[in-house]
Amino acid sequence: MLTFRFSEAQVLKLINPFLLDSRDVGGLGLTTGEVGLVYGSIGIVGLTLGGIIGGFAAAKGGLKKWIWPMTLSMLLTILAFVYLSFSQTHNFFIINTCVFVEQFGYGFGFTAYMLYLIYFSEGEHKTAHYAFCTGFMALGMMLPGMFAGWLQEILGYNHFFVWAVVCSIIPVIAVSLLKIDPEFGKAKKEQ
Repeated sequence: MLTFRFSEAQVLKLINPFLLDSRDVGGLGLTTGEVGLVYGSIGIVGLTLGGIIGGFAAAKGGLKKWIWPMTLSMLLTILAFVYLSFSQTHNFFIINTCVFVEQFGYGFGFTAYMLYLIYFSEGEHKTAHYAFCTGFMALGMMLPGMFAGWLQEILGYNHFFVWAVVCSIIPVIAVSLLKIDPEFGKAKKEQ
């Protein structure tokens, strides 16, 4: 629970600064209004669509079937920011597309995380267990986010995003250790 979002937690803390910072310090130099459109509108649409499609996929095939595609979609889409940081493109369409793809992958992958929290919480005191799980989820975002800015200042944006991709090995190892009921998450057929 603490490690699934390790790389994404670092990236999320620095998306807005990266989009806003000037190009001479490695950012994209967008205005506040442009960031609002890119991340606050286009990104939200991608995140929402990814979550909805992830929900449908999990309902059809179950969490066990979809855990790997969802995990990889959440992690590999960080490559969009690697591309943006190295290219520092001025093309607003490409920036929007990259943010959409990254947020879509995050929404799709986050579905697996939420389903796993529900799966882990099953039992006599599921509400209390789920509350603890969401606390761990918050901690899993807070701890990596605490040092993300410091790392970015040392590495620069382009190497920071490469670092985040390398950190993706941590959630991959965590997911490889999970034991999941193949039927969990599948929609029940009405009789």
